[in-house]
Amino acid sequence: MGSSRVRGGRVSPLAVAAWAGLAVLLAGAFLAALGGLNQTIYGASSFVERYLEAIADDDIATASTTPGVALDEAELEELGLPANISTAMLRSGVIEAGPEDVRIVNDETLPDGSHSVTASYRLKAAIIESTFDVRPIDPLYGFLNRWEFAVSPLAVIDVTAAHNPLFTVGSLSLDTRAAKSGEELAAFTQVTPYLAMAPAAYEFHYDSTLLDAPHVSVQAEASARTSVVVDAQPTAEFVDRVQVKVDEFLQACAEQPVLQPTDCPFGIEIDDRVVSEPQWSLVSIPLVVLTPGESSFEMPPTEGVAHMTVEAQSLFDGDFYTLEEDRPFTLALTAVIKPDGNIAIQLR
Repeated sequence: MGSSRVRGGRVSPLAVAAWAGLAVLLAGAFLAALGGLNQTIYGASSFVERYLEAIADDDIATASTTPGVALDEAELEELGLPANISTAMLRSGVIEAGPEDVRIVNDETLPDGSHSVTASYRLKAAIIESTFDVRPIDPLYGFLNRWEFAVSPLAVIDVTAAHNPLFTVGSLSLDTRAAKSGEELAAFTQVTPYLAMAPAAYEFHYDSTLLDAPHVSVQAEASARTSVVVDAQPTAEFVDRVQVKVDEFLQACAEQPVLQPTDCPFGIEIDDRVVSEPQWSLVSIPLVVLTPGESSFEMPPTEGVAHMTVEAQSLFDGDFYTLEEDRPFTLALTAVIKPDGNIAIQLR
């Protein structure tokens, strides 16, 4: 029979040696497998890859909860950012494009056990390399490596909403006044910082009946600060509505049968005796062109022409005559959009 048989209630030395060898082999295999997992799936490079892939998949919930991404109040203060900085952009449906074709080009182990991982990726048409510093945290189950970003990869985008506090990024519409109060709310141009996932590309714009801002694409790099201007300009509809109000105002002036229509930009003085009601008509009406000013949209002084017809009698010789005269005038105004969506006009 085999030499491993139990004799007299005792296990033979050969059996003990065999089991011990097997245990050593299993332990070695386990450690080797564990080491392989820690070098691959649970390695620093894989940690960075998973973060970048989450952004590419628009899985912002996963990306934003990756260890080391969120910024606490002390970190915000260190970066010179307000404690209430908006996190509204940290959601799906906002980014225009995330990193594609991700490839780790370098993974350097530092003396303190942290890693410096450099990734190459495509962001829209650009090929970019970014380096991320990651450090170990408490291992999973006591064996599997876990990591966190030593410096948050979140970007800060300073949005200048020019001439309109609202803007759109991706599928999200935001109001730059959301966290402001007092006099800041009335500013014609608002500047507000937002936290944003990075690296990623974002597209900003604004479209409404009265205002339009062209689409602007911004690339937010990891741990960096960038800016964008959403430049809202009056639409043709806005200009047309102001023109209608100007036309109505001037027509009401022309309907006043007096030499000096009240609160109107044109009028005439006659030394002779007026013997009929003056009649005004509009030869040309100022064409409205609006440009942004410091606190409103402005129409600069623009020329128009009114025509006066009136019967008069000369005080010198008593002769009666008809006075026909064109009277050039200028009209300037400011226009703002009220909270209810109507346009408020102030003549100057």
